[in-house]
Amino acid sequence: MARRLARACTEVLAPWVWVLILPFALAWHVTGTLGGTLLWGLLVALTASVLPMAVIVRGARLGRWKGHHVTNREGRVVPLLVAAASLISGTVVMLVGGAPRPLLALMGSMVAALVVSSVVTFGLRWKISLHSAVAFASTATMAVVSGLWPLVFLVPAVLVAWSRVELGDHTTAQVLAGALMGVVVGGGTFWVLLD
Repeated sequence: MARRLARACTEVLAPWVWVLILPFALAWHVTGTLGGTLLWGLLVALTASVLPMAVIVRGARLGRWKGHHVTNREGRVVPLLVAAASLISGTVVMLVGGAPRPLLALMGSMVAALVVSSVVTFGLRWKISLHSAVAFASTATMAVVSGLWPLVFLVPAVLVAWSRVELGDHTTAQVLAGALMGVVVGGGTFWVLLD
């Protein structure tokens, strides 16, 4: 039973899901319009979530890494490079298009988190939990702009962290480090870039 719940949490609360939803929530908060929400939300979701995830799924199907969660540390090279290229491309389009500052700050915070997770993954040769990092960064980001109510998302963030340990994909230290990185690097960079 616990393993099935953990598998469901890992899938439903995967990084791509958080990164698919967060831009729309932030765009709505910032623009307050359906047009602005769709325009900027779609652009961020496409470049930060959909395109990188499409590459990850394809690579997993071709056997280039272990599964669509890339559970082997060494298999993360191409997915992280693709995510970086996609994020940077999206950011350039947003800069040219005059995107609202909070959405640019979101892209900047994702790039910063990607850089730090790459250094940890390849420089330190340690498998930090990106599931945990993204869940906690998303929660922190929304708390920065919306006050304390987004802290309700700590419950699903904790569930996703628990699920990664329960499934044996990460150690407790790896999910705690991911959570800390998410709050400090993801949420912290977003907050700094807003000023």
